[in-house]
Amino acid sequence: MRSFRAAVQFITLLPAGKTPVYQPRDMIAWFPAVGLLLGLILAVFDALACRLWAGAMVPAVLDVVLMVVMTGALHIDGLADSADGLFGHRDKDTVLSIMKDSRIGVMGMAAVVCGLAVKFAGIASIPLLPAFERFFILLLVPGLARAAMIFGIRSLPYGRPAGGTGYDLFGAPLDIKRFWGLALCLLPALLLGWRGIWLILVFFALVYAILYYYRRRMGCITGDMLGAMIEVSESLLFLAASIAFFQGG
Repeated sequence: MRSFRAAVQFITLLPAGKTPVYQPRDMIAWFPAVGLLLGLILAVFDALACRLWAGAMVPAVLDVVLMVVMTGALHIDGLADSADGLFGHRDKDTVLSIMKDSRIGVMGMAAVVCGLAVKFAGIASIPLLPAFERFFILLLVPGLARAAMIFGIRSLPYGRPAGGTGYDLFGAPLDIKRFWGLALCLLPALLLGWRGIWLILVFFALVYAILYYYRRRMGCITGDMLGAMIEVSESLLFLAASIAFFQGG
């Protein structure tokens, strides 16, 4: 469980013991489990919020705020830095330098606003009834989004050999057993029936598309880009879930 605690401390602000634990390679497999924990808290919170406010708008806003608070805006910061660096005709070294800058630019601000807006729209468009389907979607999506990190770590080399936020996560190639956390997401997906299968398919399509873009644009990945991957995947998966309800009636 030390690896699980390390993963919780690394990508969330949730309490995970007073003693800091850092096991960079061992905690990678636990990222989807941490995502499911975030999803469970989110789903319970949403169920309570839906009892206090009529409609889905207020709960959706509060859900987005809760996700920002639980993660300390860590992934949002990665999205902003990645957008500032990647969007433009700059060479690789310049992009990496921009992403390292703590200041946020126009493209970063636009990416954050658009990402949060899409996430809000997706959650708000998921019907309140049947309640169990909304519950399991809110549980599942954060888990899948954190599972995307494992594919990023396995598929691309780290872009900052001299060190960085994600430096210790990279090294020897990840073996297949590191992906066991992804299997934990299959249970809530199966409970959602065809909508769960739809989300799994969208997840793999998103992961492939994002990594393809990273490979073509940079040929590497950084901690900021992993954070951006989480935010983009999470927002679009919530949007995909709302599409499933619209198409399914």
